[in-house]
Amino acid sequence: MAYATYEDVQKRKDMGGLNVDSVTALLDDAAIIVDAYNKIASDDAKKLVSCNMVIRAVESSNEGVPIGTTQATATALGYSQTWTNSNGSGELYLTKLDKKILGVGNKIGSSNPYQELMGG
Repeated sequence: MAYATYEDVQKRKDMGGLNVDSVTALLDDAAIIVDAYNKIASDDAKKLVSCNMVIRAVESSNEGVPIGTTQATATALGYSQTWTNSNGSGELYLTKLDKKILGVGNKIGSSNPYQELMGG
């Protein structure tokens, strides 16, 4: 079950002529990824992160040079164009900010497996 709708994504970024079914499928996939990180996050957090994920995936496949590109090369007459992406190309992924919004990531802690035995 998706946490956002096509209209939620459209409010944040014009999807142009992108197929509603494609965006809906990506939102369904984003929900699975969000749940894998923190199923008990707030509904608002899940909606925001889902929209962010879909927008990144769609923009990286529609732009001349995808978001997250670390290197790009273009030539004119040889018809060559290459780029290197730090986060892949067109797939759904969570950024550090997304993880923070969901309440996970970069937490340092410890646990003591014997704490219950020691009465603590």
